Amino acid sequence: VQLQASGGGLVQQGGSLRLSCAASGFTLAYYAIGWFRQAPGKEREGVSCISSSNRRIYVADSVKGRFTISRDNARNTMYLHMSSLQPEDTAVYYCATIKADQVTSCAVLGGFYWGQGTQVTVSS
Repeated sequence: VQLQASGGGLVQQGGSLRLSCAASGFTLAYYAIGWFRQAPGKEREGVSCISSSNRRIYVADSVKGRFTISRDNARNTMYLHMSSLQPEDTAVYYCATIKADQVTSCAVLGGFYWGQGTQVTVSS
């Protein structure tokens, strides 16, 4: 069982990135999923989570209108589309499968399979 995150990098303020997280060893479509991030000196926080049916979605206020979570079941991959990036978005971003009842809270404690993290740095 593995989640492999990719797509991070250095981007200027106002730019866009798409993070990908490929699953192997299990079927991502059966799980609620989420993206989390951890900035230097801060606790890991939920960014966006979505149920297996895609009917329930949580988006943190700090990224609402700028970040979109999605999944491609045929590719067994989840994505985080990020636009209008700001320096405060700088963090290591993690993908995870989460417990179904944790979607609306997008709590870190709800995660059980975690990707290795990908660094996103936004320059001003």
